[in-house]
Amino acid sequence: MMRSSLLLAAALAATAPLSWGFAPPISSSNIPYHTALHSVPTSLDTLTSGLASIARIKHGVSIDSKGISMNGPGAKFLPKIKKLYDIENSRECRRVRERITELDLVVENVIAACYNSRAVQESTGSITVPTLVAERKDEEIVLKGSESILAFLDNEFTLKQKDVTNEAQDEEDVTGDLLSKVDEVLSFAPGILRAGRGSTVCSAASSSLAVPRPQKPLVLYSYEGNQFCRLVREVLTELDIVYELRTAGKGSQRRQELASITGGSSQCPYLIDPNTGIKMPESKDIIKYLYKTYADFVPPSELLKSVSDVVTPLLKPVYKTIAPLQAGSSRENEFEYKSELAEAKAKIFEEIASAPVVICEYVSILTFVELRKNKTLCTNFCSFAISWSPSDTYTLSPFCTEATALLDSAGVRYKEVSLGKEWIPGLIEDPMKRAALLDMTGSSSLPNIFIGGNSIGGLFSGNPGLLASLEAGKLKAMVEDAKGMGINVADEMY
Repeated sequence: MMRSSLLLAAALAATAPLSWGFAPPISSSNIPYHTALHSVPTSLDTLTSGLASIARIKHGVSIDSKGISMNGPGAKFLPKIKKLYDIENSRECRRVRERITELDLVVENVIAACYNSRAVQESTGSITVPTLVAERKDEEIVLKGSESILAFLDNEFTLKQKDVTNEAQDEEDVTGDLLSKVDEVLSFAPGILRAGRGSTVCSAASSSLAVPRPQKPLVLYSYEGNQFCRLVREVLTELDIVYELRTAGKGSQRRQELASITGGSSQCPYLIDPNTGIKMPESKDIIKYLYKTYADFVPPSELLKSVSDVVTPLLKPVYKTIAPLQAGSSRENEFEYKSELAEAKAKIFEEIASAPVVICEYVSILTFVELRKNKTLCTNFCSFAISWSPSDTYTLSPFCTEATALLDSAGVRYKEVSLGKEWIPGLIEDPMKRAALLDMTGSSSLPNIFIGGNSIGGLFSGNPGLLASLEAGKLKAMVEDAKGMGINVADEMY
C-alpha cells in the first residue's frame, strides 16, 4: 500500500491534472537543477510498460479512419509538425502523442522538455509542456497545452463528421460519459506504472559532462501504444536526444515504408541514426546502442542505490567491527596479528601498483594485437584513459557486480582482486586483507576501487565514490593523471 501511494504521488507530481489542460511552464530557473539515476530497463520495466499499454489499449495503437491521409492528394495542403516539446511520462504529452499516432503523423523534432534538459536550460523563458510547433507555408503556428494541441490536430488532420439524429446523439452521450470517466481514470495508469522513467535527464547524459550529442535528429518508427516503443522513447528522453517520430500504428501506410527499409519487417520500434549510419530493430539493442553512443556511462541499478542509501549506514559500523575479528584481532598474540596485517597491507600496495591498465573500451573487441597494428588508434585510446584501477570485490556481491559493469560501460579496464564470495564467515577467502583495507582506507565495505594507487571508495559511497566520480566528470581527469606509466607500456607494444 505504501509503495502504491508513493508511486501515485510521483505520477501525479510528474503529470498535470486534466482540468489544467497542460503541465505548468518549466524553466531552468524555477526548479533546482539536479540529475537523476536511470538504469537500463529490466524485465520489470517491460512488464509495467506492457500494463501501461493495456490501460490505454484504446488509444495510440490504430489509425483513425477519419484521419486525412498524409499520402493522399490533400497532404500538400496540411501543416507540417516541426517540433514537439515533450516529456515521455507526462500524462498530457501522452494524450498528444496518442492522437499523433492515430492520425498517422510525423513529428520532425521531438525535444525533451524535462526541467534538467538542455532545451530548458538554454531557453530564455519558460517552456509549456507540451508545446507543438507547426508550419503552414511560411506561417509558424505555436500551440501550448494539450487541449489546444488536440483541438488543432483534430481540426487540421481529420475529416468533418456529418450531423447525427438527436436520438442517436442522446444514446451516444450517455455511453460516452461513462466511458469518458473510466478513460480519465485509466489515463493516470501509465504515469503510475512507469513512475520515475522518462521524466528527467539521467546523470549519464547531464549537460555538465562532455557527452556526445547527435548532430542530426535520430529517426524512430514507433507508435504510442507499444510497450517496447515506450521503453525506447523513455531512454531517448532520459538521454536528452532529439529525434524524428515517424508513427507507424496498425493500419499505417508508413509500415510499408518501414518494410521497404528492413527488407520486409514492419516491427516497431525501429531506429535509424543518420549520424552513424546505424539501423536497428529490437528495443534492447536500441537502448544498449543509445547508452553506448550518447551516454558517458550506463547507470547502475536504481533499486540497488535505494537499498544502499538505507542499508549501508546501518551496516558500516557492523562491518568495521567484524572485519578485524574475522582477521583474528582477538587472538592472544597481538604482535602476530599486527605482523600479518602489515603483510596484507604490503600485498595490497603491491597489487594496486602492479601494472598500469590500458583502457580500450570504446570498441570492446579490440585486442593488444589489433591495437599494435593501428598506432593512431592506440594513441587515441591511451590518451583517453590509462590508469591503475585494481578493485577488491566479492563474487556474490551485487554492488561489486554493478561496480564492474559501471567501469566496463565507462570504458575502464581494471584488475579485479577477489576476496571470496561474501563477507560471511566461511566464504571470505582473505579476511586479513579486508582488515588491512579498513586500516588503510577507513572502510571495509566492498568493492573498493583504486585509481592511480588511491582509493576512491565503492560504487555509491567513498571519497568520492565511483558513481559520484562519473557524475561529476572527475573520473576521466583522475585517469588522465594516472596515465604516465601506461603510455610507456603502450609504447612497448610496437
